Amino acid sequence: MDIVHFPSLEDINQASKRIAPYIHRTPILKSSAIDHMAQCNLYFKCENFQKVGAFKARGAANAVLKLPKAILPNGVATHSSGNHAAALAKAASQVGIPCHIVMPRTAPKVKISAVEGYGGNIIFCEPTLEARELTLQEVVKETGASFIPPYDHWDIIEGQATCAMEFLEDRPHLDALLAPVGGGGLLAGTALSSSYLSTNTKVYGAEPEGADDAYRSFQAGKRILMVEPKTIADGLLTSLGERNFMVVMELVEDILTVNDEEIIDAMRVIYERLKVVVEPSCAVPLAAVFSRKELFEGKEVGIILSGGNVDLSKLPF
Repeated sequence: MDIVHFPSLEDINQASKRIAPYIHRTPILKSSAIDHMAQCNLYFKCENFQKVGAFKARGAANAVLKLPKAILPNGVATHSSGNHAAALAKAASQVGIPCHIVMPRTAPKVKISAVEGYGGNIIFCEPTLEARELTLQEVVKETGASFIPPYDHWDIIEGQATCAMEFLEDRPHLDALLAPVGGGGLLAGTALSSSYLSTNTKVYGAEPEGADDAYRSFQAGKRILMVEPKTIADGLLTSLGERNFMVVMELVEDILTVNDEEIIDAMRVIYERLKVVVEPSCAVPLAAVFSRKELFEGKEVGIILSGGNVDLSKLPF
């Protein structure tokens, strides 16, 4: 990647129009009780209500819809055991093309069922990154399918940016905007939209202490890959992508980390006060606000609730 051109405001606008028939424009919720606890005015953008139950539907739809017509019939492929797998399978089914998902044989049954439900063709492999990548290469070679990575891809980032674009259209005067960070698709997209639409809004990434590669990378000014992450926030285990890191370094104010106990407490607050279902990764930004009250006191703060795909039999409370 020699000369890097970040997606422009026009690119994000076009992505928003492109994916509009395929996604939900999600609502924003408020809770005076949570405001009181956090000592600031909080607004929650509910991507847990999104199609496939997560913001990932945006990037997947955008990437699929941008494929050249000549190669579209060959379908798409990726390796994922999470929300990206379901999002890509859903996007492919909406335009009537095949979708091949390489998944580790240890993937949660709920994720396997979701991909199958959207018509995805699952190819199982050993639970290592090497096995996933090699199996994916074979699938792409056999089928001619286009590889759509989960986060380190400009079309994915552009699609995820539509979430903050909607947020800032509905709430234009936010002092701060927080998104969880794993691979960084949502955070990079959020930072891009904010930089174009609301220059006074500071964007923060929120990350578990047990998977803090984005925090360490941000501090060091170079990408540091995550080795053996350990956190309840299973959607944030992956390392920050290369493209994502470039956007984060240029446009994000800071990365805030929280421990698993703080994540569980914030998750419980969301269940009890907002009355909505969220997965642990989704609660990380609220945990960050609670742990850094002095940073946000009295301010207008937006939080992206990234997804609600939680195994209800394994709730941590």
